[in-house]
Amino acid sequence: MSDVRQQTPATGANRMPQQPGYGTPTEDRWSGWVLFGSMMLIMLGCFQGIAGLVALFNKSYYLVASTGLVVHVDYTAWGWVHLIIGIVALVSGFGLFTGALWARVLGIAVAGISAIVNFAFIPAFPLWALTMIVVDFLVIYGIAAHGKEVGSST
Repeated sequence: MSDVRQQTPATGANRMPQQPGYGTPTEDRWSGWVLFGSMMLIMLGCFQGIAGLVALFNKSYYLVASTGLVVHVDYTAWGWVHLIIGIVALVSGFGLFTGALWARVLGIAVAGISAIVNFAFIPAFPLWALTMIVVDFLVIYGIAAHGKEVGSST
């Protein structure tokens, strides 16, 4: 038996345009690191925001180690620094989903600044600060080493 449907060549209106996003994906296996980095950057922004809000609204929470800070400032200033880092990290984390170059640059910069700030924050809350430093380095590696793969596929 023959097929009732006729085979038509892929010309004219029934052909898919050859643009990025159609056909086979052009991402390779390393682009997962960038998506991991963007999700971790979003989580980093949320965690930094939480740490900043805790420092702003519950000043007695971090007062256990108030004399051992590397940079001696009050916790209101620490709260604002953490909150601003959190907001910038959220913006760059969502921007990384588009593969934008500005988001990659901003993500690496904010993760580096976050690592430095958390290094200075170690005496106030050691486990939290060390965890955030590890997350910062994973974000920097994911974005710096494999950021161009996602940017080239969009």
